[in-house]
Amino acid sequence: MSLSSAWPAPAKINRFLHITGRRADGYHTLQTVFQFLALCDWLDFEILDVPDVLRDGGLPGLALDDDLTVRAARALQQAGGISQGVRIRLDKRIPAGGGLGGGSSDAATTLVALNALWRCGLTERELAAVALRLGADVPVFVGGQAAWAEGVGESLTPVEVDCPWLVVVDPGVSVDTRSVFCDPKLTRHGAHITIRGFKAGEGRNDCEAVVRRQHPAVARALDRLGEWGPTLLTGTGGCLFARFDDRERASMAAREVGKTFQAWVCQAVNRSPLLDRLEAERHL
Repeated sequence: MSLSSAWPAPAKINRFLHITGRRADGYHTLQTVFQFLALCDWLDFEILDVPDVLRDGGLPGLALDDDLTVRAARALQQAGGISQGVRIRLDKRIPAGGGLGGGSSDAATTLVALNALWRCGLTERELAAVALRLGADVPVFVGGQAAWAEGVGESLTPVEVDCPWLVVVDPGVSVDTRSVFCDPKLTRHGAHITIRGFKAGEGRNDCEAVVRRQHPAVARALDRLGEWGPTLLTGTGGCLFARFDDRERASMAAREVGKTFQAWVCQAVNRSPLLDRLEAERHL
């Protein structure tokens, strides 16, 4: 048995989110830009000589078979023909149901780490194909680069966009993504934009009106942070963010909004810290 520690699973934000249509299978098509945050869950992996996949930590009450990290490890075992197992220790810090991608990021980190630790030898493209079966936004965490996303979120184009200081607010609400996408009042034919248009300031979150109506606490948080500047949900919420030109003003806003809601200051980044951890592992 061997232990490999401190693998980051970073949070993400959606810099905007347009719902552009609905496919015959019920999935919604979209446009968005994914960026990463310094806020991370942390995972340790103890490699086992038997094929069991075990988990310590994570969300209380979550069944083993429903845990995306466990499902990711099992999917990789199958894809790579692996006879080893793993005990996964998960230090959960990203709010659940907040639109920050914590579960998907945990799954991606599991795939990337175990691909190295089990010596599966899957390419990034092959690993992304395994990731897509776990969830539409898992591949972006595997790739580790900020991305322009279309389709159901699986069609990714790496992008370099600005990296503003952010105030991220957690109203303490876990939003059920399915309930948002099933809402009859959800905008399903939002305008398509281009990367150039996004960089020029276009973009909104088409889910906001629905989430505001379903979750008054999110509406209050949007209004409170909105006193400091334009504010957006990330994904389907409930977390939200506002961008700032400098850290000092972001800190002022976080202190004030933090009197009512959990708020923190961080910077958006285009490169996931997971890639640095993988590079370090390769040099051990």
